[in-house]
Amino acid sequence: MSEKDQQQEPPPLPDGAYAEVIGDPIEQSKSPLIHRHWLDELGLAADYRRARVGKDGLEAYLAEKRGDPAWLGCNVTMPVKLEAIRIADEATDRAVTTGAANMLVPRDHKIIAGNSDVGAVMLILASLHEAGRPMARLHLYGTGGAARAVLVAAASLGLTGIVIHARDVQKAVQLAVQFGLAYEPVPLDVRPAGDGIINATPLGMVGHDCLNCDVSKLVPEGWVFDMVSAPVETELLRAAKKRGLGIIDGIDMLVEQAASSFELFFGQPPRREDDAALFEKLRA
Repeated sequence: MSEKDQQQEPPPLPDGAYAEVIGDPIEQSKSPLIHRHWLDELGLAADYRRARVGKDGLEAYLAEKRGDPAWLGCNVTMPVKLEAIRIADEATDRAVTTGAANMLVPRDHKIIAGNSDVGAVMLILASLHEAGRPMARLHLYGTGGAARAVLVAAASLGLTGIVIHARDVQKAVQLAVQFGLAYEPVPLDVRPAGDGIINATPLGMVGHDCLNCDVSKLVPEGWVFDMVSAPVETELLRAAKKRGLGIIDGIDMLVEQAASSFELFFGQPPRREDDAALFEKLRA
């Protein structure tokens, strides 16, 4: 092994090393399956778990983890993405711009808030563009952390033709102004008419109804990107599939954001060569 190779070798993991995903509810999360698959691929002696943590319990959770040398960080899901960035000691530029964190990582006795959702959304939107899917008028459901990640990613790609659908329209108006969107927000149940839909809400998740699954006014070349991953095929995606529209499910998003998180937690990137087997397990 050369001196260069020795310098690039990742530092050893602490005994009992683990990362986890937090949120409430959390039982449906597929993140442990993803990270454990990559840990096995690399032969790393570490684990990835899930823990139920709500807004009221986040500060106590982090206070406990600060004193745990085996804790390598956590992914953050609903409903604590916005709260996480407030409690963290520092935040990355993307987390600050998004106003939400989907991961917390200990570094130099501090907890740093990051956001890998933005990069994942950028990859997915870029793939849709490369496939020739139209993007002049898009409909975004939600105003939370996931929706903000979409808006940051869209801004980076120069996409401003977005209609935000929200329960709190005034909150959506503030986001529309902040990101310079071309269209005024509308209530969540307004039927979308345009090129694509991005669902960044829990609507359609197990235990939640699909409030707005009418895709009849999308163009024939249109598409639907649903961030919900449990179930994999939501009612919204079934409606899109029935019309022959392009489909991106929550598994694609989950895996892409997990890849960035994995490297920060465990010190090296995951092996992506066997992702086909991973996707098969996730969609089973």
